[in-house]
Amino acid sequence: MRQSSIPGAHGRVRPLTLHGDPLLHTPCAEVTDFGPELARLVEDLFATMYAAQGVGLAANQVGESLRVFVYDCPDDEDVRHVGHVINPRLTEKDGVVIRGPEGCLSLPGLEAGTARHDHAVVEGFTMTGDPVTVHGTGFFARCLQHEYDHLEGRVYADHLSGWRHRRLMRQVARSSWRRAE
Repeated sequence: MRQSSIPGAHGRVRPLTLHGDPLLHTPCAEVTDFGPELARLVEDLFATMYAAQGVGLAANQVGESLRVFVYDCPDDEDVRHVGHVINPRLTEKDGVVIRGPEGCLSLPGLEAGTARHDHAVVEGFTMTGDPVTVHGTGFFARCLQHEYDHLEGRVYADHLSGWRHRRLMRQVARSSWRRAE
C-alpha cells in the first residue's frame, strides 16, 4: 500500500465564491511565489473540492485570484485523474464538440447543457515549480476546460446562449443560495 498523503488531508475547507461575485469574472494573476503559501492553497482547494463533492476547483472559487486549479475527475473510461496545475495554459482543445451537462460549485445544484471539445491539453507547473502537461479526454477534458475558464474570468454560463442561458439565469435567481446573499 502507498504511504503518500491524500490531497487535501491537511487543508481547510474554505467558503465558496458564488455566481454573481465579480471575482469569478476577473482574470486571475500569475503565481510568482512557489512557497509554502501556495502549497497550503492547493491543500485547501482539494479539501474544499472534496467537501463540496466536486471534481475540480479553481482558486478564485475560494476567493483567491491566482492561476491555480485542482482536479479529481474521471474520464469517459472511468480512469481517475488527480492533480493540480499552477499557471496553466490551455494549449489544445480539439476533437468532437459535445454538448453535455455541466455544473459548477459556484452555481450549486444547477447544471446546463454546455458545448465542450472532447480533448484538451493543459500545460503549467506543479506547486514545486516542475513543468506538467495534462491530457484529458471526454469528461476529464470538459473538467480541464471548465477550470481553465475560471482562471480566465469565465463560468460555464458564459458559454450558453438563447433559451439555455435564460433558463439557467432564472434558476440562479430562484436558488436558495442566491436569496441568502
